[in-house]
Amino acid sequence: MVILIGGAGCTGKTLMAQKLLEKYKFPYLSIDHIKMGIYRGRFNCGFTPESEDEIITEKIWPIIKGIIMTNIETGQNIIIEGCYFPESLEKELDKRYLSETIIFNIIFSEEYIRNNLLEKIIKNRNIIENRGYEFDNSNEEVSKYIFENKNGKGKCKKNNTKYFEIKENYGKEIQIIYKWIDDKMNGIKNNGVYPHFV
Repeated sequence: MVILIGGAGCTGKTLMAQKLLEKYKFPYLSIDHIKMGIYRGRFNCGFTPESEDEIITEKIWPIIKGIIMTNIETGQNIIIEGCYFPESLEKELDKRYLSETIIFNIIFSEEYIRNNLLEKIIKNRNIIENRGYEFDNSNEEVSKYIFENKNGKGKCKKNNTKYFEIKENYGKEIQIIYKWIDDKMNGIKNNGVYPHFV
């Protein structure tokens, strides 16, 4: 079983991966760690941490895809979270792998961002790991973050990828995602698609 959590930065992907680890005992992997491992371990790897998301995705997606395939082929469970999934993710995986993979994105609505940026989104951005990211709260930075979420939503719609848009109450709305994951996992288990799932 593979769970892939995508979405814009600071939407709670890492926190959700940690909570799912605690519940299901599946290890999780942050794509940011793979990105930094490649960047720090390989001279002239073709990107820097500041490169455009599309460039980083192009360089590291083959590795992520290989991890997904290997986990399914060997009957292991893993959660992978991050911003660097290809736009048409479902088209990148064969049906065999898709049948054992749960894919979704977490998106913030513009209204949620404008109403909660400093007090909730930025305040909680380092709840699991401290990335040292400083948000300058300028109009340009806020607009960029709103665009990042809108753009992510647009790509999900275009590619028919499942997404959850947080609009008002993060705590309540995030519970909808956990319930959806439970239902998906039970469906896969009950259909006997994934015999290694316990």
